[in-house]
Amino acid sequence: MQQAQYPIVIDDAWFTVSKLDETTFAISEYGHWEKVHSFLLIGKERAALIDTGLGIDNMKRMTDQLTDLPIIVLTTHVHADHIGSHGQYEEIYVHESEEDWLVSGIKKLSIEQIRKDISRDITRPVPASFDPETYTPFQGKPTGLLCDGDIIELGERSLKIYHTPGHSPGHISIFDKSRGYLFTGDLLYDETPVYAFFPTTNPEDLVSSLERIATKIDGIHKIFGAHNRIGLEPELLESVQAAVGELREKELVRFGTGVHQFDGFSVRF
Repeated sequence: MQQAQYPIVIDDAWFTVSKLDETTFAISEYGHWEKVHSFLLIGKERAALIDTGLGIDNMKRMTDQLTDLPIIVLTTHVHADHIGSHGQYEEIYVHESEEDWLVSGIKKLSIEQIRKDISRDITRPVPASFDPETYTPFQGKPTGLLCDGDIIELGERSLKIYHTPGHSPGHISIFDKSRGYLFTGDLLYDETPVYAFFPTTNPEDLVSSLERIATKIDGIHKIFGAHNRIGLEPELLESVQAAVGELREKELVRFGTGVHQFDGFSVRF
């Protein structure tokens, strides 16, 4: 379930909090089939919470135990498993391409399908407050909008925003240069396929985004995806770069070509 290199500091009924370093934590939901991770990055003046999970339980219960500083939420993308506890936080940021999704709802995905995906294959007790029949993803106006190249200052810790569309139009990756941590959301993780097969995805954009993180960001020491294993080695990016070339050469970058397995990760179009 959890790599031994990161000690567990809170073993809650629903959440598992792992310490990546003294001021960086993964907040995981291993009781759900998606094995979702959100990440708390603490600076000297404020903290950034990258995504807020499924919304099955209230993530603020965890972040309140980890910092007293003001928290801003940085949304990798507006899918239900990444915005679940957005309503518990006052400052929320999203890429400009998905402001409408956050305000008006996720496009081309029915509430019935969302509820089905949220409520299936759960292996831990859920809180009494969770009702899959009435579960509704967060909707609300963000505090501000993010653009490619934005720098988020936390106080002696800065984060750079990379627009990495494909899985969704406004998907972002976040680079913590001081530590060499790249947070890739649903652009890159291991064990299960990264996907771009829904109507709102774009296979060509996904491959271009994979190429960008593999070739255009210097100093990556660890990769933290939003699902499955925590803390992937930067050598994975060599495999990503090779995969990009292979997918293009074989003309596989289009809807309907299925699952493509590479060394350390896979994609589904």
